[in-house]
Amino acid sequence: MSNLEALIFDVDGTLADTERDGHRVAFNLAFQEAGLDWDWSAELYGELLAVTGGKERIRYYLEKYNTEFKKPGNFGDFVAGLHAAKTSFYTKLMSEGAIPLRPGVEKLINEARDAGMRLAIATTTTPENVTALLTYTLGADSIDWFEVIGAGDIVPAKKPAPDIYHFVMEKMNLTPEQCMAFEDSYNGIRSSVQSRLTTIVTTNGYTAEDDFSGAAIVLDQMGEPDAPFTVQSGDAHGHTYVNLEMVRHLHRAAHG
Repeated sequence: MSNLEALIFDVDGTLADTERDGHRVAFNLAFQEAGLDWDWSAELYGELLAVTGGKERIRYYLEKYNTEFKKPGNFGDFVAGLHAAKTSFYTKLMSEGAIPLRPGVEKLINEARDAGMRLAIATTTTPENVTALLTYTLGADSIDWFEVIGAGDIVPAKKPAPDIYHFVMEKMNLTPEQCMAFEDSYNGIRSSVQSRLTTIVTTNGYTAEDDFSGAAIVLDQMGEPDAPFTVQSGDAHGHTYVNLEMVRHLHRAAHG
């Protein structure tokens, strides 16, 4: 059996609840700045999350929900400009402390580091968004805690394609049997399962009803010693919050 050597984290919805009060708000601010009358409600944004990637999400919105919008001739540049403005607004929100890490995330990361576990990130969000989240929650030095940060357009196909996980594992020279993934959504679990990664899922308000077939366990959060998680499916083997012992137990159960 391969030993567990690395934890690979998704970002949005997994490390922090960034979608509803972070990315959605930043998109709307970018639209306002551009003089557009678009407004993505919390409900609409939940539907737009069917598509991963910010630029892709804007295109999807225009194709399905705002078909009367007349696209400018330089449509690609138009979308890229909106997305760049959105990223700027998102970074500002992060700098103001608007979006904390989810319960149990910092504790697990610190425990993994103390144990010499290798860490990585596999996400569809932009590198700038990852940097902002880490800097304003764990501190600027935390960027160096992650051996590989696979983010944004670094691979041609975003989740649910497995490309980003393949990229990260190749860079780390690891096999799926040596890693554990952390996800929060249908697109995320499809990506990790296709990569043959044992995966812990923590759901959020947007993803609680998603199909998480293939996950090692599905929880409402990672939990803290004084604030236990709720198991939605799977066996926590007596644990009440996610720690390295629990992660290793799930890994052994999958690869024993």
